[in-house]
Amino acid sequence: MHKMVPSGNSRRGNTLAFGSFGLKAMETAWITSRQIEAARVALTRHLGREAKVWIRIFPDKPITKKSPGTRMGKGKGNPEYWVAVVKAGRVMFETEGPTLTDAKEAFRLTGDKLPCLSKFIVRNDFSEAQA
Repeated sequence: MHKMVPSGNSRRGNTLAFGSFGLKAMETAWITSRQIEAARVALTRHLGREAKVWIRIFPDKPITKKSPGTRMGKGKGNPEYWVAVVKAGRVMFETEGPTLTDAKEAFRLTGDKLPCLSKFIVRNDFSEAQA
């Protein structure tokens, strides 16, 4: 797969589809599978079993690398890791069930694990009485 530098804003996946709270990317980035897993662990540890969590990004782009000291030629290197290409505006994580304050703190911890700026978002029709 070509590297391709992504630009622009996300056309799809930029609104909440499943839960009442979400974490939206504010800038374009490659997010590795390890970073996604670290964010998932931070989110589920803080929320516990009371919340349902959706991960809306998937690392489907292989990043290859040739070993150091290898001469030019002889083809492309082996896949080293996988990344999800995330454009600005993309909703990366969603949750349903926790209170507003719990969700805000959980997504703050989750955002700290990611390489891009992110923003906590709430569904338009959400009211504290529902939770």
